[in-house]
Amino acid sequence: MKVIGIRLNERRALVSPRRSLVASLVGFVMAAVTAGTVLPVSAQDYPSKPVRIIVPAGVTSVGDIVARLLSIHMAKAMGQPFIVENLPVASGIPGTDKMIRSPKDGYTVGIISNNHAINPAIRKDLPYDSLKDITPISIIGNTPLVLVTNPAFPAKDLPELLALAKAKPGGLTYGSAGAGTVLHLAGVLLVSEGNVDIRHIPYSTTGQMITDIAGGQIDMGFLGVASALGQIQGGKMRAIGVTTRTRSAILPAAPTFAESGLPNYSFDGWLALVGPAGLPKPIVDRLHAELKAALALPEVRDTMAAQGVMIIANSPEAATQFFASEVDKHMKLVKTSGAKVE
Repeated sequence: MKVIGIRLNERRALVSPRRSLVASLVGFVMAAVTAGTVLPVSAQDYPSKPVRIIVPAGVTSVGDIVARLLSIHMAKAMGQPFIVENLPVASGIPGTDKMIRSPKDGYTVGIISNNHAINPAIRKDLPYDSLKDITPISIIGNTPLVLVTNPAFPAKDLPELLALAKAKPGGLTYGSAGAGTVLHLAGVLLVSEGNVDIRHIPYSTTGQMITDIAGGQIDMGFLGVASALGQIQGGKMRAIGVTTRTRSAILPAAPTFAESGLPNYSFDGWLALVGPAGLPKPIVDRLHAELKAALALPEVRDTMAAQGVMIIANSPEAATQFFASEVDKHMKLVKTSGAKVE
């Protein structure tokens, strides 16, 4: 019988590649655990428990209504409950911060709005980076604002309003829900694009602003189309125009600012679905696919339209580019306005 011998060095040479591979894999896993990184998961295994949607806005807000509508249909499609949690204080910062600091596993996501792009420009104490600390999933849709006046206001359309403002520099007023809010910055853009001087009157609540427009205490103000619709239809306010590039389906008679003499004016309210930074791509793709499917349902589209929301449902990549452009745009508007939060 012939005995085959292997020298010690040869045995080491044979086993060391395998040991090296195992050591590398163990090192990778340990590094991931140490860094708090979630390893990629299969979309087929997700979700296996309820998903929480944090909405940094109040109950009955457009963001809340949309979140609850989508939660019903995404839960049906994905086989797990989608639970809406409202955290409406401080321009949505605590709610967004909670979402950002959640595990990167797809079980906590958030619906954000324009405030997310405004906050970096107006708040020095922001506890997160509005671009780096989120994973964009999709822009759900945009919501036009409408510029409204008292029915007795002498200007009946945007050209007449701009002519009146130029004839009376600083003599006209517009209200908002506070310095640096969406309603304020829409006015800042109007003043800039129209090359006019209209005084800003900040209010602590939108309700008081609406009362003062209807009563003639101030001349004008921007409102969400859905919230202004009843006042317009009831004859208590006049719609001058909408801020989006296209007309609103629920207020089709109101022209856009672009078609009324300000071709570069565009200011959308918007809603987006995001997760914390580092959300695995399979989870992002699954959430995007199910969101898009829900937004294609006729009953969802009808409810969204009634809230003045025009569906976008773009890709995560397009949403990423959109967020960057929105932060840049609002930085410039806030700088122009001089708005700040003490």
